[in-house]
Amino acid sequence: MEEMRLQKYLALCGVASRRAAEEIILQGRVSVNGEKCTLLGTKVADGDVVSLDGEEVKIEEKKYYIMLNKPVGYMTTVSDDEGRPTVMDLITDISKRIYPVGRLDFNTEGLLLMTSDGDFTYKITHPKHKLDKTYEVLVSGNAEKNAIRKLEQGVFIDGRKTAPAKVDIENFGKNSALLTITIHEGRNRQVRKMCASVGFKVMGLKRISEGGLKLGNLPLGKWRHLTEAEVKRILMEAQK
Repeated sequence: MEEMRLQKYLALCGVASRRAAEEIILQGRVSVNGEKCTLLGTKVADGDVVSLDGEEVKIEEKKYYIMLNKPVGYMTTVSDDEGRPTVMDLITDISKRIYPVGRLDFNTEGLLLMTSDGDFTYKITHPKHKLDKTYEVLVSGNAEKNAIRKLEQGVFIDGRKTAPAKVDIENFGKNSALLTITIHEGRNRQVRKMCASVGFKVMGLKRISEGGLKLGNLPLGKWRHLTEAEVKRILMEAQK
């Protein structure tokens, strides 16, 4: 932390505006390193302990919440032992350490959340919260009602039955179909394995929404900050 005036420090802690913080200092409610401080010119720096009414206060750390439209060919990791590109290569304008929330496999594109907030990550990814995730899936094979019904009822992959899915046929041709599949589990390569279990081969896979947040028209390979309302929305979805 750079050296700064005490009132600025209090404002960055979220205590009050700078002007209101000056009044708090003059009232004798603030101490620095255990000593009461009423001088407005006082400066604080790294290592100083600032307290208000006997309780230590610290600068509120800015937290980042972003949405990335991940392309195929990027690992959803911070680094890769094999030197493959990672989603971190696409985030060049944020100096603070952020990391992916959940994962998308190497050959899947679409909505990927990233953050610097560990509590947010826990709430979004913990299985008990059952956030809906929707994928556009281009498959080869005949989209028969029976196959769709099996996906909706749950299929066995890796020795366990999946939870019921919501499946819609968006478009279909003679030997292919475009499906939207909504699940709330996060098992490894789950959508691909579900489709394979009913005879579909996945030719393209894209996540288009998660927890009520939609990818929309965000360009492939680009990212944007989530709005405060979007952060609140997905956290509310996680609490249901």
